[in-house]
Amino acid sequence: MATAIITDLNRCVGCLACATACKGVNNVPIGNYWNKVVRVGPNPIPGGSGDYPDVYMYFLPISCQHCENPECVKVCPTEASHVAEDGSIQVDKDKCIGCQFCVMACPYGVRYLNEEEKVVEKCTLCEQKLSQGELPQCVSQCGGNARWIGDPDQGFESFVGSYDPEGNQRRMLEFLEPFEEGDVYKLPDVGNHPAYSYILRGQKWEGGIA
Repeated sequence: MATAIITDLNRCVGCLACATACKGVNNVPIGNYWNKVVRVGPNPIPGGSGDYPDVYMYFLPISCQHCENPECVKVCPTEASHVAEDGSIQVDKDKCIGCQFCVMACPYGVRYLNEEEKVVEKCTLCEQKLSQGELPQCVSQCGGNARWIGDPDQGFESFVGSYDPEGNQRRMLEFLEPFEEGDVYKLPDVGNHPAYSYILRGQKWEGGIA
């Protein structure tokens, strides 16, 4: 079993609701983020004038990618960083000694040391919510309906999002504009196999900036 998030970058407007909602529900310290949003561009379209409208830009949310072969787990001397039953990567604070080996091993720079508690923290995929059948905060609070959660092993059909005003849960393939396999990207893979994916249509993928 695996759990992951897919983000439709064509729908993301950079409102930062996912980042701020995450900080609020998880008590993330000031100056740190479990989910950060970076702006890619504006960059000139090849062959264009270099000025608007011949430019492209999108917003890229970056958090723990809950990798299939996580480097952070390999280097943890106490097994505090571990793979949970749902395939997500978690940190057992009772075992964490704050050595930060995992922080250095993470290819995406999404871990940090909580200076007050002296333990490493990162996105937990809102395990406290998932265990109760709820959505991660970043998914439920995405106003653009850009974020979706599901099981990659079961295909895109398994991905669901927030609820509409009538209480019906949105299904990704029924809600999103059509996309091709070539429109689906991942952050750079250095052998860790990130589980998260990004959909981007009609623009140049610049996801290597993480």
